[in-house]
Order: sequence, then C-alpha cells, then structure tokens
Amino acid sequence: MECFLKDRTLVSLPDHVDLSTCTSCGQFLWHGEYQAMAPEKAISLAAKSALSCIREGKVVKVNAVIEPRDTYNYAVTLQCKVAISDFETDAGASTIVRIKNTVCKICSRRTGNYYEAILQVRTSEKTLSPALQDEVLKRIEDFVDYTATTNPNAFITKMEIVPGGVDVYLSMIALGRELVKLLGDQYCAETDESSKLVGQTRDGVEMYRVSYLVRLPEFHLGDIVRYGKKYYLLTRISNNGGKLKSLTNFQETPVRRANMPELKVYLKASDLEVADVISKAYGEIQVMDPSNYSMKDLLVPKDAEIGETVKIARIDGILYYVPQ
Repeated sequence: MECFLKDRTLVSLPDHVDLSTCTSCGQFLWHGEYQAMAPEKAISLAAKSALSCIREGKVVKVNAVIEPRDTYNYAVTLQCKVAISDFETDAGASTIVRIKNTVCKICSRRTGNYYEAILQVRTSEKTLSPALQDEVLKRIEDFVDYTATTNPNAFITKMEIVPGGVDVYLSMIALGRELVKLLGDQYCAETDESSKLVGQTRDGVEMYRVSYLVRLPEFHLGDIVRYGKKYYLLTRISNNGGKLKSLTNFQETPVRRANMPELKVYLKASDLEVADVISKAYGEIQVMDPSNYSMKDLLVPKDAEIGETVKIARIDGILYYVPQ
C-alpha cells in the first residue's frame, strides 16, 4: 500500500469552480435549481461537487476550509479521508470558487412584469368601496403569500385600480384559478373566465393568458337586506349560501346559494345609525332617536350584551335594533 500511495495524487480539483448566485433574491444555483442557503455552504458544496478521486479509492469524509480572497473569489481547501480497500489515508486538494452574478428565472419574471393570468375584481355596483377593496386585496395577498411558501413561482406581478374595481396580474394560471374559486365561494360572487393565445414556447407549446372575472354581489356582511318581503341582517356568507337574522324576532334563516341573488340591499353596514342607550330591561332597551331626540323602545335578544350605544336601522320610519 505504501508503494501504491507513493507520489500518487488521490484527489484533485480543477483550477477554479464557478458558483452562480441571483443578484435579486440571493439564492444559489445548485443541481439546476436556485436554492436559498448560506454562502459558506454554497461555496463548500460547489467545491465538493467538483472533487475527483482515483478509481481505486473512495472519499469517505471531507472537510472544507474556506478563505475569502475578495468579494467574488474564495480559496477552498478540501481535507479528505480516502478509503482504498480496508485502508484509509488522508488527502487534500484546493481550488478557487468564483461567484458569478446572474438573475434566476423567477426574479427575471418579476422584474419583467411576467404574468399568465389577470384576476378582474368587479362589483355589481358602479364602484368598489375602499373598505371592500382593501378586504378583497388582503385576501388575495394572503393567499398568494401562503402559496409562495411552497411554490416560489407564485407571485403578484402588479395591481391596477380600474373603473369599477381592480385588476390583479398573477404569475400563474393555476393561481388565478384557485383565487377565483376562493373569492367566488367566500362572497357568493359571479365568476367567469376567458383565455387568449399569446404565443408559443421554444418547443412549440401554445401559451395562453387567462382572464378571471369575479363580480362581487351588492350585499356584504353586516348589510340590512330584504328577502321575501321581510328585512334581515346578513350575518354570514359562505360557498353554500348565507344566513340572515330577523330584525323582529332575531331568528336565523338560511339561504341557499342559488337564492342569494334574491337579496336586495336596503341599508349598507356603513349607513347604519348609532343611538344612545337610555335604559335597559330584559329583552328591551330604550334609546334616543338621533334624528329628533325622542325616546324609542326597541326589542333586543334576551342574551344581548348592550353597551352605551347600539346600532339601529330605520325602516319605513320605524327603528330596529341591529344585533352585533
């Protein structure tokens, strides 16, 4: 074995090894994919991947010693344990790992305003209220952020405020498909989609851009609505439909999704009045009418927690307590 090892190079490295890093996100290219890792680990892996060993031997252990020369060049020495049959010996090799600045595919798409889908959020009214707009956009952003934790290709390219709503440009068609279903279920909204051929990939696959429409209904949680000639507080909206609470006996009434378009908004939640509470009794309160300062008795749920003020709805000149 001593004769075999004499003047023999057991392991070797090339003069230099290139390591690509994205200047935008800082990830390193490893095995064909950009991955997040510490620079020391990336440099060590780059050197180890270029390590060669003689045919008769096998590297069983390796330790990297890294010495920076400047911002983009690192001297790396690999201290190895090489096994030859039942014999182990030490060996070493050195190289220079050169950092090469690039831009990964995802960051290139982000900076290039790349998108595959447009989510068009509209309302059945003329304008989308700022409060509802913020609420919907937050739902969209939260969903995309959650998706991006497992799929870095998921991102919002841009958002544009347009007459009657907002357009959200998305990086993936699948992202738009999932969002249109999510918003359609959460708001009982009308949805639609259309596609447009925009070109072909290098291998001849047709490329499409898809527009998804979400038309939000006029009603929203907290609104006073009319349904079947009666007035209710809209307390719930889901993919199955909604729930209404009567303003007279406070009983709940379920509404199937197919019947939700029959709801007609009488008062928006933002238009409800606030009245001062003068006195409280079991199942009843006395409030001051904010329009003329007269005293009015209102029915309330027997288990209601009444504060110093309550919200009220004025319907045909009559005041009703609005449950919270």
